Amino acid sequence: MERLTSPPRLMIVSDLDHTMVDHHDPENLSLLRFNSLWEHAYRHDSLLVFSTGRSPTLYKELRKEKPLLTPDVTIMSVGTEITYGNSMVPDHGWVETLNNKWDFSVVKEETSNFSELTLQAETEQRPHKVSFYVDKSKAQDVTKELSQRLEKRGVRFLLLIMFFFFGRNMGEISQLYSKTNFKLHPSQSWPRRSNNIIMQQINELNWNIIKAMKTKWKRKSKLDAKIIYSGGMDLDILPQGAGKGQALAYLLKKLKSEGKLPVNTLACGDSGNDAELFSIPDVYGVMVSNAQEELLKWHAENAKDNKKVIHAKERCAGGIIQAVGEFKLGPNVSPRDVSDFLECKAEDVSPGDEVVKFFLFYERWRRGEVENSEAYIASLKASCHPGGVFVHPSGGEKPLVDTIDELRKYHGDKQGKKFRVWVDQVLATETTHGTWIVKFDKWEQSGDERRGCTTTVKFTAKEGEGLVWERVEQSWSEESKLKDDNSWII
Repeated sequence: MERLTSPPRLMIVSDLDHTMVDHHDPENLSLLRFNSLWEHAYRHDSLLVFSTGRSPTLYKELRKEKPLLTPDVTIMSVGTEITYGNSMVPDHGWVETLNNKWDFSVVKEETSNFSELTLQAETEQRPHKVSFYVDKSKAQDVTKELSQRLEKRGVRFLLLIMFFFFGRNMGEISQLYSKTNFKLHPSQSWPRRSNNIIMQQINELNWNIIKAMKTKWKRKSKLDAKIIYSGGMDLDILPQGAGKGQALAYLLKKLKSEGKLPVNTLACGDSGNDAELFSIPDVYGVMVSNAQEELLKWHAENAKDNKKVIHAKERCAGGIIQAVGEFKLGPNVSPRDVSDFLECKAEDVSPGDEVVKFFLFYERWRRGEVENSEAYIASLKASCHPGGVFVHPSGGEKPLVDTIDELRKYHGDKQGKKFRVWVDQVLATETTHGTWIVKFDKWEQSGDERRGCTTTVKFTAKEGEGLVWERVEQSWSEESKLKDDNSWII
């Protein structure tokens, strides 16, 4: 978030599965539409936040499967983990917040009493999250009884402390002690208080035993957990202070303290664990058209009169784009919705916009979705500096115009195939007046194979002609498993 020096124009906080990502869309078209819009219009002055129930392990697996952008902030494990940037640096302040009133072992102990609960994979058990599967028909009864048991565990030891200090006799106190598992230590006397019969009796006990019991009771009395049921099968137990909504509230508070409170925030979700997102004050919300019954029910009971929360008509990322337009939060026409770039010339073209549109054209050219016309080639070559250079990932250099000429032989070579191109983290810096350096990651997906390059482009402004491509330099991304120099064009 350090790249922004002023409040973000927009912060989008989106769930992933069935919200940003449509698992029923094999071509990922709605996600790619969102990607193009974000990199074209928002990346430079806004924040993208993914808020998912997935653990870090499953989140990284999804990134390998789907063309996800790199978010500025990642909230995982149903709001119990917050990380920042590419390196996913953890927020230790959030960890400390969640440590309060949480006891993982007690939660595991109580849930072991329910045969209806099936523990999820080990990767989904996190320091502040215990996750199970439960049949939808049994979810309500299990949730009710488990809530009561956890609540009792949360106050049980506090009651024991009260009973201890105001107890009747040493026999009763000894019975309490016998039910604990504390290790005995050498005797040390309790400080005396005159004329206090109870304290005089306590003097006879081992001071270290009392100290240990008091510490344990204090810790146990702080257990304060909550249960979240979502997706028709997932049951998560978290600290009371955790959850997607609380994580968002924490993030907003942090941004405000840094003088970077977003001008507008849009929360997006489809299931029960997203409901908290729509409860945060001054936040717009969109339930995508494919939202699950549990979220729609929550909305009907709690937020039906809230005009800042809508139920979109479009699925997944398409619903997010729809909400951006309905709430008038900024541009909502994705470059992927523009059919002919030659016919659609923007008045103020930005370097980032040039990058997004060029590589979208490149995808369409190879898929055979645009005409094999010399007008396109001529337009591209006119946008290149006469001495422009392309540095291939292999290290070889050649004139940019030669690279454009080579595109002729690749027209339609991916027609009818699963071939998509997208760019990520497009950030432009004006180094001198009229000169920009744009850095981004360019990715290609061909069938099940994905490869990507870290790319740097130098643009110069030419009066009357807009931006000119002067130098393009690429190197293989560390995340790219496939690095084939021979088949990489640009």
